[in-house]
Amino acid sequence: MVVNLDKKLGQCSDKLNRSQLYNNYEEQGYFVIRNYFTTAEIESLRAVVLKFHQLWKQDNAEFYKEVAFNSSLITGSEYLEPDDRVKLFNFISCKKMMAIVDAVIKNNPAFMNTQLFFNPINPELKDFWHRDCQYDHDIDVQKVVIHETQVVHLRVPLFDELGMELVPGTHKRWDSEEEFNVRQEEKGRLSNEALSSGKKIELAAGDLLVFSADMIHRGLYGMDRLALDVLVFDSAGDFSDYIDPDCLPNNAMLAQIDQPRLFANTLELKSKSESKT
Repeated sequence: MVVNLDKKLGQCSDKLNRSQLYNNYEEQGYFVIRNYFTTAEIESLRAVVLKFHQLWKQDNAEFYKEVAFNSSLITGSEYLEPDDRVKLFNFISCKKMMAIVDAVIKNNPAFMNTQLFFNPINPELKDFWHRDCQYDHDIDVQKVVIHETQVVHLRVPLFDELGMELVPGTHKRWDSEEEFNVRQEEKGRLSNEALSSGKKIELAAGDLLVFSADMIHRGLYGMDRLALDVLVFDSAGDFSDYIDPDCLPNNAMLAQIDQPRLFANTLELKSKSESKT
C-alpha cells in the first residue's frame, strides 16, 4: 500500500485512515506514506543524525571500511549530547510517528532501538535478503515466531535513495522454496540474487516506510542512502532483554519529551524484567 500526501499542503496525521493502514500492514506486512514529513522536519532530523554518523564512523573506522552497512543505538549517550538525544526522542514520539505506531500496534507500543542504514564502503558487500529473526533463532523457531508478536520498523530516509525490496505477506507465511534457498544460500543460490516475489519500493526524503522486521526484505544499496529506522513492539512481546538501557531517556530527559508514552512503556517493561531477576 502506498499513500500519497500533498507536499504543498503540509502533512497531518489526522488525515490518515488508520484502519486502512492497520489492515494493509496485517495483510501485506508493510505500507509506505509519501511526503509524510516536511522538508524542515527532515533537515532538523538529518542534522542530529549526521552528528552521530560522523562520530560513529571515526570511532569504528576499520569496521566501517570492511563490513558495516548499519549502526545502532543512535539515541544512546556515546556520541550525542543530551540536547540532541532529546531532539531524537521528540521526533520518534512526535504526533506523526505515534499516529502510525498506534495504527499498527493497538495496545501499549514500546520503543526498542534505532538503527541507521547506509551504503557499505566495501564493494564486495551486496544487498542481501533476510528476516531479522534469523539472527536470533534457528529455522524451526523462525517458523513459529513469525506468527507471534512482531517488531515493526519505521524507516525515515534522510536523503532520496533506491529504497527497499520486500516480499509482501511473508510476515505471516514461511518462505517458498526459491525464497528459502536464496535467503539461506542453499543449493548454490546467493542471498543477493533477485527474487521473483520481491517488490521494490523507492524512497525519498520525507517518505515513511513501515514494515515487519520478520518479513523477507533487503535494503537496496546506492545513491545517498542514509535511513533512520525506529524499532517498536507490542508490550505483550518479551523483548525487554533486547533493549540497551543506554538508548532510553533518563528522568530529566523524559520531562523534556512532549509525548513520552512510548519510552515510558519500555522503561516499565525493563523495570519489571529486572525485578524478576
